[in-house]
Amino acid sequence: MEVYESNIGEGNTSVKLTARLLGGDFVVFVYNKNAHIGAVAVGEYDLSNKRASTSVITRLGHKEDIVAQKAAYLISNYTKKAVCVVAGMHIDNITRDEIKQLVENSHKLVEDFISKGCKIS
Repeated sequence: MEVYESNIGEGNTSVKLTARLLGGDFVVFVYNKNAHIGAVAVGEYDLSNKRASTSVITRLGHKEDIVAQKAAYLISNYTKKAVCVVAGMHIDNITRDEIKQLVENSHKLVEDFISKGCKIS
């Protein structure tokens, strides 16, 4: 199975994005060195109404829904395909600045994936 991988950041706020095709759909993982399932978002593009929408499930006590939902929406809106994003990042005793940096790094990875045409090879 072909894969796209990219990472950004250093130390605790290093984030990786891995994407694969499952048939014609995208499965995307956004995670750090402490990868896990924190939130899952599904993006769907409605061809008749020309808009993307998302649904999100967040595990108890987790906050990765903000990353998963935005990624699923943006990738689905760009590709006009179904997208499943699994996000899971953990840092012990995380600070507000680290949270901000993880979210920013995650968004940059998604934007970079889209800017490259969501090509998986």
